[in-house]
Amino acid sequence: MRDDIKLNDRAKALSQDLVEKLETVYDPEIELDIYNLGLIYEITIDEKGHCQVVMTFTDVACGCADTLPLDLAEVLKTIDGIESASVKVVWKPVWKLTRISRLGRIALGISPR
Repeated sequence: MRDDIKLNDRAKALSQDLVEKLETVYDPEIELDIYNLGLIYEITIDEKGHCQVVMTFTDVACGCADTLPLDLAEVLKTIDGIESASVKVVWKPVWKLTRISRLGRIALGISPR
């Protein structure tokens, strides 16, 4: 799991499964998954198995802002231990290019440094 994503203990326990699922959800405008793009800020899972994700988008005018959170919630519910999921979209802190992972930079043709 990325160091810049805040996790509670339950989310840490499922971090490998979370990463696998996050890497399957793509920002359709940039064609990179939301994990490597750096859109995820926080993941918590409560004692009832509800997963709350705090995320952002690269731009406030992102055309997928209405559908992508719903798609993400559905994908997260396929993980054993997650019974329900919701996504909170925030605009602060503002997303920056520096949030793109090294793998993401390589995939986009950006210098990995």
